[in-house]
Order: sequence, then C-alpha cells, then structure tokens
Amino acid sequence: MDRLGSLAAFTEAADSGSFTEAGRRLGISASAVSKAVLRLEERLQTKLFHRSTRSVTLTPEGRLFLERCRRIAAEMEAAELDLAQIHEAPRGKLKFSLPSAGMPFMSMLAEFQKRYTEIELDIDCSDRLVDVIDEGFDVVLRTGRATDSRLMSRVVGAYRQIVVAAPDYLNQSTVPETPEDLKQHACIMYRQIATGKLLRWLFRDGDAAIDIELPAATITNSLEPQLVFARQGAGLAFLPDFAVEDDIARGTLVKVLDRYVGDATTLRLLWPSNRHLAPKARVFLDFVGEQLSLKLRA
Repeated sequence: MDRLGSLAAFTEAADSGSFTEAGRRLGISASAVSKAVLRLEERLQTKLFHRSTRSVTLTPEGRLFLERCRRIAAEMEAAELDLAQIHEAPRGKLKFSLPSAGMPFMSMLAEFQKRYTEIELDIDCSDRLVDVIDEGFDVVLRTGRATDSRLMSRVVGAYRQIVVAAPDYLNQSTVPETPEDLKQHACIMYRQIATGKLLRWLFRDGDAAIDIELPAATITNSLEPQLVFARQGAGLAFLPDFAVEDDIARGTLVKVLDRYVGDATTLRLLWPSNRHLAPKARVFLDFVGEQLSLKLRA
C-alpha cells in the first residue's frame, strides 16, 4: 500500500476506532489496515494508536497527525473539484475591477456577457485601489507594474495620455505649440481618488521630461465628464488615447502637442495566484486579453 493508502487506512481507523471497520469501509482486510498503519508508524518513528483486542485509540501524537491528514484530504478533494470544473460550462459570478478610464471597454464586456450568458458579471469601475484577495475579485485590470507576489499577471497592451480639444475651442483661441503654452488655456483636470491630487500632465522633449503647473478650469474625478467638457469646447483635456480614438476619427476632438507625448503606460490583467482557474475566469481572461490586445496594440 502506498503512502496515500497508508494515510487513508490511518484516517479510517482513527474515525472508526477499529481496524476491522476501517477495512470494511476501504474494501480491504483488517490485517491490511493494521500492516499499513504499522508501516506508517515505522516511517514516522512514532506510535499513532494504543491497541487493544477490541479497539484502537489515538495517542496524543496520533491526534496531532490526524489533523494534518484531514487538511491533506481536504486539499486533495478541492484539487479534484477544480479539475472536474475544467470540463464544465463556464458559469457563476465573476467579480471584475477596472479603472474609471476603462469605461470605453464596457461594450467589450457587454459582448462577453452575451457570449457567456451563464456568467454573472459583477463590475467595479473606479480608481479605488481594491484588495484583489481580501475583496474576492476574480480578475482586475490595472496600470503599471505588478508588485503583489500573490497575483498572476498578463500584459494586454499599453496606452499614452494625449492632449485633445474640440475644433470649436481651438478656433476661438491660439493653438498651443509647446507644453508651456498650456498655461494660457482652460485645462480640464482629473483628481485622483487614491491621493486626492490632480493628475500631472507629463510631456517629453527628446530625452528631457517636462512637468508644468497648469490652470484648472474644470476638475473631475472620472473620465466621462472630461470627455463631455472637451467635446463641448470647454477646454483641453489630458486623456488616454484609447478613450478618444473614436472622437478623433469623427473629428469631434483633435490632438495637440502630439510630438510631446510622454511614455506609454502598461495595462495588465491580474488574478489570484493561489487559486486554480475556474472555467469562468479562464474564458474571461482569454476573451478580454485578446480584445484589449487588439485595441491597445500591445
């Protein structure tokens, strides 16, 4: 009998208090159970049972070892359940978080929902820094580097922050030629929820970084108001390129200062590394990862 078989014999004997009953439950003889437990005791160099002609009872060491065996059995059962789920249809609640700048991705999520009707999407769309593990998120979309060792990650693309304005606004004022010119314009600013600070408009001129203080005509803490104000000609906005690509294609917004655009920011999907991927999470990661890679041209 192998090691797992010996553990099973020990556990059944401990639960039933009898080698005979343990053998009946396992479909083997009482003698086979007794020998398996004896080999286990020899390997551990520890006595696990007090034996009598009628029953067996655990020693203090046996009780301690039984607790460990129960945890091993529970882990094996969970692993078997996870593997069985691989072959099932994706279903259940999937909790997903993405930044407020990810609003343009909602049509993609709606398409996923139509394709996988048995998956219930629970979407958190905000710039709040969620705790993926403690708050039970299955997948999150975040910017920057992956620093949490408890999480797996997949890079899905990159984007740049660009300055845009409505043609009407630019027709009524001087088009800025350098970042310094922005000091003479109405700027639609974004307040970061995590810090309460205004997002800096960062630019580059060759290898030199440019960081300037700008006048705030409007301040908001989400993407949609910035888009609305910019489209209405209320000022210039500093927005992710993927959020304004449709406006630029239609001509409702135009880019300015494009030669000063700063470095790209990485977008990545993150999920808990200590969980076996359920079918719902696997199909979500594949679908969203593919769609974002196409949109962001990773």
